[in-house]
Amino acid sequence: MADPMRIRAQAQGDKTTVRVLMQHEMETGQRRDSAGKTIPAWYIQEVSATLNGKKVLAAEWGPSISKNPFMQFVVKGAKAGDKIAVTWKDNKGETRTDEATVT
Repeated sequence: MADPMRIRAQAQGDKTTVRVLMQHEMETGQRRDSAGKTIPAWYIQEVSATLNGKKVLAAEWGPSISKNPFMQFVVKGAKAGDKIAVTWKDNKGETRTDEATVT
């Protein structure tokens, strides 16, 4: 299983900025190793975020996203103490969910 995501959610007025740093190798399937063999594709395909259990973001990603991707988005209506959860699923079926409290 991958390392935990770093999630920060900071409220400012009626908007909350959410910053997420995901730990993932994000291989495209086009690179070769030192022996000349193709490194198999391994990348995040789906990303979603919820605010107190209600979905606020859904995204589909592909192999062109960089290693250890960073994502930032803004949510309206969140307030201090609310829970933001971010989930990803990769092309090998692995998933990761982490959450943070809005400050």
